[in-house]
Amino acid sequence: MIYRGVAIRIKGKVQGVGFRPFVWLLAQQYQFAGDVNNDAEGVLIRLLLEDNLTNRTRLNHFVQHLYQQCPPLAQITEHHIVWTQWDTPLFRDKFVIRESEHGQMDTQIIPDAATCLACQQELFENNNRRFHYPFINCTHCGPRFTIIRQMPYDRPNTAMRAFPLCPDCEKEYQDPTNRRFHAQPNACAKCGPHIWLSNGKETLSQHDKAISQAVALLLQGKIVAMKGIGGFHLVCDATHQEAVIQLRQRKQRPAKPFAIMVPDLHFLFSLSQQESALLQGAAAPILLLAKEKVPQIVAEIAPHLNEIGVMLPSNPLQHLLLRAIQRPLVMTSANQTGLPPVLDNERAVIELANLADYWLLHNRDILQRADDSLVRVAFDGLETLRRARGYVPDELALSTSTQQAILALGADLKNTFCLLRGNQAVVSQHLGNADNEQIQQQIVNNIDLFQQIYQFKAQKIVIDAHPDYFTHRLGKKLAQQWQIPCVEVLHHHAHIMAVLAEHGRYKEKVIGLALDGIGMGDKQLWGGECLLVEKANCQYLGGLPAVPWFGGNLAAKQPWRNLLAHFHCFVPNWQIHPEAEFLLQKPWQVLINALNKSLNSPLVSSTGRLFDAISCALGLHQQCISWEGEAACQLEALAWQYQRTHITQPEMAQEKSALPFEKDIVWIDEKNQINLSLLWQYWLAAKGDKTRKAWLFHRLLSHAFAQLARRQAEKHQIETIVLSGGVWHNQLLRYWIQQDLQDIEILSAHQYPMGDGGIALGQAVIGALLSD
Repeated sequence: MIYRGVAIRIKGKVQGVGFRPFVWLLAQQYQFAGDVNNDAEGVLIRLLLEDNLTNRTRLNHFVQHLYQQCPPLAQITEHHIVWTQWDTPLFRDKFVIRESEHGQMDTQIIPDAATCLACQQELFENNNRRFHYPFINCTHCGPRFTIIRQMPYDRPNTAMRAFPLCPDCEKEYQDPTNRRFHAQPNACAKCGPHIWLSNGKETLSQHDKAISQAVALLLQGKIVAMKGIGGFHLVCDATHQEAVIQLRQRKQRPAKPFAIMVPDLHFLFSLSQQESALLQGAAAPILLLAKEKVPQIVAEIAPHLNEIGVMLPSNPLQHLLLRAIQRPLVMTSANQTGLPPVLDNERAVIELANLADYWLLHNRDILQRADDSLVRVAFDGLETLRRARGYVPDELALSTSTQQAILALGADLKNTFCLLRGNQAVVSQHLGNADNEQIQQQIVNNIDLFQQIYQFKAQKIVIDAHPDYFTHRLGKKLAQQWQIPCVEVLHHHAHIMAVLAEHGRYKEKVIGLALDGIGMGDKQLWGGECLLVEKANCQYLGGLPAVPWFGGNLAAKQPWRNLLAHFHCFVPNWQIHPEAEFLLQKPWQVLINALNKSLNSPLVSSTGRLFDAISCALGLHQQCISWEGEAACQLEALAWQYQRTHITQPEMAQEKSALPFEKDIVWIDEKNQINLSLLWQYWLAAKGDKTRKAWLFHRLLSHAFAQLARRQAEKHQIETIVLSGGVWHNQLLRYWIQQDLQDIEILSAHQYPMGDGGIALGQAVIGALLSD
């Protein structure tokens, strides 16, 4: 028998989000017969319909409602309608949900989502069967990415296969009208995971008592390692000074800021509408907030900075803990410095023994690591500094398709990698710095896992051009194993291309300002370049002049080496300046002699190291820094203090009144490089306290780069300037260059980091452009 009708193929984020029951309910309203199912391409809807004008009108309305009434976590990226016929039977008098099918993967995986309001309400209802159950979830919230083993997203393919459903949960799971229909993590206290508190040797308490006991211990100043959805946190009372100091001592983290979690928005002041929405959204990231918006915490949380990272509870266990303790808690990644975060209970107890006093554990496996994402609401929109939980593995749809499946391995700092197939780019979660074997192994494992989940077989590998990068060596090794091409891409070309890819404009010719710490350039280490970028081509136009990188990587940790390099190159008789007095106590002559002999002093044009030098000259960090970006972040914090005190809004709108120097000074030399001799001369002669000098440096540097970019844009008849590289996460620098270039279009990243966390996306797109 032949069954005639219409097949509707739906693609996007449509699995694990309650999309099939939504379709089922909609089909009931339209009195359609047929079926719906998940498969490797997304969702397939089959409707038994005669092809006539009335049914085509009904069908159009049905598809409109699919888009308009989509479940909260769902997103339709495309749909295709085909009038067809089937040999296999379809129900003629009802609409049903079929079992999932396997095949070549072509659908999106859903990020983990914060606990929805309905589940929060049930969590604290005394008469609800899931009252205080730490793993409550539904099709609108809960773990997704972190519990998946393979597609399609069905319970046997997740960490929940270890927990057979009880009759009550099974009934919910099978009922299309229920909010938990086919919610794969669905469970209750009878059949699902559970929690317990341990001292590392034995279980002290379970269930509700584990929460209350953990609260009591935190109030005493203890540190608790708490298992979450995508990893562990080290938790302590953010209002308890001794506890915070002890956590810093144990982690050997003297100054790097901690993130905190507050019970609800009432613990915060003067939030903007966008800030409130981000904190309460499904992604529930860490949001950087001005310190004055975050009362009641001790100064040691984020010393010498103007912002604090804040988040709300994003899973039921956190809701229970925060509701019970009713105060801000430190929530920082549970790992020893330089090592990847732990994911399983056994390793947590062993590896965190010197960091935690107690462990709040559960027995649901974490299959995918997902750190907390980090964002900011900046003057020019959302700014993403770390992209992980809540955002990964959301895909980026490119405007054109590539014929090759491309694996881009990113950079060694803030590593992410990217899978590009067709027009869909999937950037992995933040994996950290590939500077030890454990993190390197985690990168390799995650690449394997992503390829398995997405049924992805790379046909080309793209790597950073730096030969010493682990990812560079890994890419060459994999390409040889798989017998596929391996392409090297300049670090800063990839930075610019990542921004263009996000904006869907990667085929345009632009001027790029790529500012960061260090990256492999054309025959030299770069970090402060003005580039002409057009598709797969990148041309150096100018930027910062190169200076010696005294001691190589040591210079990234000891700012005085960078100050010496700049003084040696740009400040005649530098020894007479007060800012150099402490340098004379350092082995500066040894380093100058090494430079003269070309020993361990490669040249680098690094903006990041220039920030370190200025910070050092101000007396902020004259010995060592304890975390990457510490000197630059503190310098920006000081500059903002001056900006907010002395630079009024009307003045900021008037470029001329906001320039503390003659507007017609030419900061660019005959090589199209910024005249750092002039910049240092002006800065050293300027009067004022540390806040003014910090602000002045930002204003000088932004104006100089604006002048360079404008000159090159006019020369090449280009109307768009792209900002990328980690230095552009400095809001003040970004603000002033946009003020100086108000008549030119400026692009920067919003959904992806401008730092090295976005490199893989740029690499993948360049690889595709090379193929085309």
